[in-house]
Amino acid sequence: MTVPAARTRERTLSVTTLAAEFHAPSLTDFFPPAVLFEGTPFELDRLMLIRILMTAVLVAVMVLAFRSPKIVPRGLQNVAETGLVFVKEQICEEVLGKESGRRFFPLIATIFFTVLFLNFSGVVPGLNISSNARIGMPLVLAVVAYLAFNYVGIRKYGFLNYMRSSIVVPNVPVALHVLLIPIEFVSTFILRPFTLTVRLMANMLAGHIMLVLFFSATWFFLFDAAAWMKVFSPFSLLAALGFTLFELLVIFLQAYVFALLTAVYISLAQHAADH
Repeated sequence: MTVPAARTRERTLSVTTLAAEFHAPSLTDFFPPAVLFEGTPFELDRLMLIRILMTAVLVAVMVLAFRSPKIVPRGLQNVAETGLVFVKEQICEEVLGKESGRRFFPLIATIFFTVLFLNFSGVVPGLNISSNARIGMPLVLAVVAYLAFNYVGIRKYGFLNYMRSSIVVPNVPVALHVLLIPIEFVSTFILRPFTLTVRLMANMLAGHIMLVLFFSATWFFLFDAAAWMKVFSPFSLLAALGFTLFELLVIFLQAYVFALLTAVYISLAQHAADH
């Protein structure tokens, strides 16, 4: 075999080897099979188990933090109180005022810490995914927010007055109502829960995919790639670590945005007649 022919064959084998390492994601990558109670209405997959675990961690942290509270907080109590004060002052009171902020603080704090802890599993080794990366939990949280702000508006104004105040734009020509009323209805009663759900799910799913790609690339360069490709492994590892730090910021921001928008929607419902 001539040298050029040998090189051509070597390149062909290399390409074939690289191609063999890649596989298209299947539905089971996003919807893993059940691991407990399979075939029953209570079957649980890995993502559901992570969701239950992080919920248990959240409850345990709060119970331990406030089991025997001190006047001068220290340790875990100090961390938990800092988070609660942040939600109370920077979200509830900032958007709703002191009286309404105190009223809705339990709801908004629950949403904030639930999103925060469920997101945090995305950077925990061994868990490696936020259970908010699948639509179920973001949808439940969005429905809770949706019911809350509509309940507030209906209770204050009554159903018909609340609907009219929410979808009828004042001081515009009558002919424009044909266009504006459907737009306001869709914006208020359909897009709000939809955007709450998709924003949280899409951000956490995208972060999970990026982390998987970076760490998988590092593994590939170190153990499966040709020798000359191993020089790329430090760069992919640094990118993975850097993106992990960025993901920590995203985890907090998504919890903040979800809780903040819930407070904003409640405030808009409270003052629907003033729009």
